[in-house]
Amino acid sequence: MAGRSRNTPDSPSATGPGTEPGGRLPADLAVEELYGTYRTGGLDDETDPDDAPVFVPPVRLLPEAELAEAALRVPLLDRAVRLARWIAPYRPVDQFGEPGTELEAEAAAALGLTDADPDPEHGTAAIMQAWSLAVDLELIEIGEAAEGEDAGEGQVARPGADLEAVESGDPEAVLEAWLSAADVVIDTASEADAPFPDPGELAVGDSDELDEESAAAAVEEFEAAHDEAQELLDQALQVLYESTAFAEQGAETVPLGVLAALLVVPDGQEPTEEMLGDITSVMVSLDPMLSDLAEIGLVEYHPIDPDLFEEPEEEGEAETLLSDAPVDDEEAARFGLVRLTPLGQYGVRQWLLEEGYDAPLVGEHAKGDAARLLRGVSEAVNVLPEEEIREWVRGREPLAAARELLAAARGGDTLGPVRRVLCQLALTELGAGAEPALREVLDDPELGGFCRAWLVERGAADVPEPGRTMALWTTVDTLAAQLLDPDVDTELLTELVGGLPLSPDPAAFLAELWRVDHVCTPEVLDAIGEFHGDKKVAKEARKAAYKARSRRSE
Repeated sequence: MAGRSRNTPDSPSATGPGTEPGGRLPADLAVEELYGTYRTGGLDDETDPDDAPVFVPPVRLLPEAELAEAALRVPLLDRAVRLARWIAPYRPVDQFGEPGTELEAEAAAALGLTDADPDPEHGTAAIMQAWSLAVDLELIEIGEAAEGEDAGEGQVARPGADLEAVESGDPEAVLEAWLSAADVVIDTASEADAPFPDPGELAVGDSDELDEESAAAAVEEFEAAHDEAQELLDQALQVLYESTAFAEQGAETVPLGVLAALLVVPDGQEPTEEMLGDITSVMVSLDPMLSDLAEIGLVEYHPIDPDLFEEPEEEGEAETLLSDAPVDDEEAARFGLVRLTPLGQYGVRQWLLEEGYDAPLVGEHAKGDAARLLRGVSEAVNVLPEEEIREWVRGREPLAAARELLAAARGGDTLGPVRRVLCQLALTELGAGAEPALREVLDDPELGGFCRAWLVERGAADVPEPGRTMALWTTVDTLAAQLLDPDVDTELLTELVGGLPLSPDPAAFLAELWRVDHVCTPEVLDAIGEFHGDKKVAKEARKAAYKARSRRSE
C-alpha cells in the first residue's frame, strides 16, 4: 500500500467538522494512500501461513488466434508441419519408423535447410529433430503399407489426421499441437541436464556383464536427477510467469542471475556466500534448458557467454550482478537474459491449471456491469484490481459509468468498505467527466463523505463540508477498508489511528464513534485500541469497542 501521507509539512491538511489543526479523519486521505487488495471472510479471518494457498497473479494473454499464428512461426513446429506435409501421400521408412539417410537428405533439401546451412549434417539433424517431434505430435503416422504402396523392407509414414487442422491455422488445433511440442521439449531438456551414466563407469560382475544392482542404481540416479532438473525448470517458469504478470510492458526480461536468486534466496534475505555458489550452479543448470525452450518459442533467451567460463571471476562480480547497482547492459547480457514470451505465458498458465492452480486472466471481473465488477474484485482472493478497473472503464461514457459505479458501491455488508474504495479508484480512472455524478450524491450517507474528499482532492472549492454523522461514518468506513486488506500496512494504519482528532477529549470522540451505525464499528475501535500509541486512549477505545458490540447485539 504505497503512497506519501498528505499529513506532512509540504502537504496542506484537510479540515472539517470534528478535526483539529494537524489532525484529520482518515477519510481525508487520497484513495491511493489507502488502497490495497482485499480478501473475503471478514475482519477476523485468520489463516495459518503454512496452510495459506499459493496465489498465481492474473495475466493478460493475447487472443488465441494471435497465439496460434505465433506458434506456427516457431521454427521447430514449422519444420515439423512442413515435413509432415512433404511426406504425402507416403514415404517408406525402416522397421523402426526412421526415415534413413537418403530420405533425411532429400527432406532437408526440400525444406530449404541446406540453403540456410551448407553443412549437410546440420540439415539432416534438423530433419531428425522435426521428424521426431512430428511423430510425437501425430502429425506423422507410421504404419503398414497399403496395397500398392512400396514400403521397401519396412513401413510407411503418412501425414497424420491432425495435420490438416494445424496447417489451416485452427487456433485450438495449433495451440494443442504447440503445447504437446513444448511438453516434449521440456522433458527432453530436463533429461539433457541429467545425462545417463556412461556404462563403462558402472560396476561389472565376475562375468564381465553389467551388474544388475549397479544398473538399477544408475537408472534410479538418472531418474532422480531428471526429476530434480524438471522441478527446477518448472519453478523457473512459474517465477518468470509471476514476474511477467507484474512487469511493465517492455520490461519483462529478467537477468538469469536474478531468476536464479529468486529460486535460491528466501524472501527478505540477502544472499550469503554459500547462496552465491548455489545461484551460480542454478544459472549453469538453467542455461542449456532455457536454450532448448527458446527453440519451441516458450522463452526468448540470451545464453551465458561461454567465454565467461574461461575468464577468472573478479572479486565481488556475482554480488554486483545481484545488487541494485547499475550494470552495463552488454556486460549483464553475458550472464544470460530470459523473457517469457506471450506463447510461454499461455503455456505456463495451461500447465498451472492442469496442476489445480487458480490462474486467472485479467478482465474476468470486467465483463459485466459495475455491480459485477465491484463485487467480483472485492470478493476475489487473487486479483489485480487496478487492471480489472481499467479494463471495465475502457470505452465507457464517464458520467453514465460513474453513476453506475456509485450505485454499486452502496451497501452495509462487511465488504461495503472495499467496494467504496474500489469505486473511488474507478472514478479516478474516469476523470473529470465523472464529477457531476459525485455531486448528485453528496447528501448520500454512505457515498457523500468519500465523494466530498474526491472532489476536494481534485481542486473543487465549492464542496460543502460533511455533517458530523457523515464524517464519523466515513472515518469508520475508511479504516474498515484498511483492516480488510490481508497485507495491511501497519505503519499506515498506525499513522491513521494516531492522526484521529481525539483531543482535547478522547473519551468524548470515542463515545461518538462507538455509536456510529456501521457493520465494522467494533473492529475499527479494536484497531484504535491496538495501534494508538497512548495507553489511555487505547484503553478507552477497547471499552468503546465493547459498547459497540453490546449495541450490535441488542
